[in-house]
Amino acid sequence: MPENVILLFQPAYSPEVTPIERLWGYVKEQLKWLRFEHIEELRAAVQKELNKLTNEVIASLTGWQFILDALSVAEL
Repeated sequence: MPENVILLFQPAYSPEVTPIERLWGYVKEQLKWLRFEHIEELRAAVQKELNKLTNEVIASLTGWQFILDALSVAEL
């Protein structure tokens, strides 16, 4: 195991504690009232929303205490 990898054990299926799920929920919330004729339009809109994300927004969505605690223990 590489030294820069930290394992955080979670239940087998636990989207409610998976940081990326909250990030995708945020992006989907921004797009929920839009209608796309083609998949390329959807891709472009998702890319635009992802590009607008700031470090602060990402931290607020994914910086859960159990993750921060694990990083602190690992001295990261």
